[in-house]
Amino acid sequence: MDDTDRAGGSGPLRGFRIIELAGLGPAPYAAMLLSDLGADVIRVERTDTAAKAGPAVPGDIVTRGRRSVAVDLKSAAGPALLLDLVSRADALLDPYRPGAAERLGIGPGACLARRPELVYGRMTGWGQDGPLAHHAGHDINYVALAGALAHIGRAGQPPVPPLNLVGDMGGGGLFLAFGVVCGLLEARRTGRGQVVDAAMIDGVASLMTNVWGFHAQGLYSLERGHNVIDSGAPFYDVYECADGKFVSVGPIEHRFYARLLEVLGLRLEDLPPRRDQEQWPAIRGPLAAVFRQRTRDEWCARLDGERDICFAPVLDLAEAPQHPHHQARGTFAHDGGVVQPAPAPRFSATPGAIQRPPARPGEHTDEVLTEWLSLDGAALAGLRDQGIVA
Repeated sequence: MDDTDRAGGSGPLRGFRIIELAGLGPAPYAAMLLSDLGADVIRVERTDTAAKAGPAVPGDIVTRGRRSVAVDLKSAAGPALLLDLVSRADALLDPYRPGAAERLGIGPGACLARRPELVYGRMTGWGQDGPLAHHAGHDINYVALAGALAHIGRAGQPPVPPLNLVGDMGGGGLFLAFGVVCGLLEARRTGRGQVVDAAMIDGVASLMTNVWGFHAQGLYSLERGHNVIDSGAPFYDVYECADGKFVSVGPIEHRFYARLLEVLGLRLEDLPPRRDQEQWPAIRGPLAAVFRQRTRDEWCARLDGERDICFAPVLDLAEAPQHPHHQARGTFAHDGGVVQPAPAPRFSATPGAIQRPPARPGEHTDEVLTEWLSLDGAALAGLRDQGIVA
């Protein structure tokens, strides 16, 4: 089928067909990104999940943009049906533990035999090999072992888990989506597919590249909270305001730092030199005292017009979408009555879009099998009667 005839959104990935084996966390996030940028992504759920499912959940936004089919991959005929879909796909996202897809008969060998140009993306925490490959784990474990968690937090305090942004979403979902797109480009160029081994622990290590570079140059202390970007520096931190809310400042460059002090009513010459880390507490005290004099919103009113101080209020999930900058850029979308991040990044000629709200598991089984495989009503009824699809 020519790409121009394929379903999909308006983004730069329009025309690509991707199968997502349903999972949690990073793989669904990668599938969401690919869908937001135009790919036709089909999410394959379990039949028992579909049978128990109620109405679609609008708030389950990480599953937005995809159609959902339900296939019993543990049945005798389920894997064959999936391989039929694979024969018409450009990529597949596998969120299972190493070896699970092979045991079902839908591993890379079987899929690439049916579709040699397929990009087979595998999402795991520890990777497809290594001593921990078959161990259970979560974001916090991958971030810990990759050397990132030890450096997130304040001096004298335990490490602070950075939500699940670094392991699941950054080191996992983003790297899987990036790897799949790279594989699609190579397949278009050569006609050859391949396996993408996206391990969260590898992705986290890569995200730490800049810090590794600082450390290699002797510019980064292994002591938590003693560096410029880890809350050690008073000019790169958050400060409490009179109302208990917080603002962030980050004037690393001298001219930005000097301007911040000026607008706060502090004199550069009255403070110790900021290059002397031993003097950082002596700088932090006056800054903290000044910020406690006004509420957060009062500081915003005072400082928002300043272009060269590196300032922003600390906003929560309810507040962020209301900020004028987000309002102007459309950073957040309102889809299906739910506020959610809009597709990113942005493209001038082929902008992405949310293709559809989250689906009920199995909601589009008949539609997709008819469209992709040209099955008629009798064939669909037979699959349902045998429990192969739901």
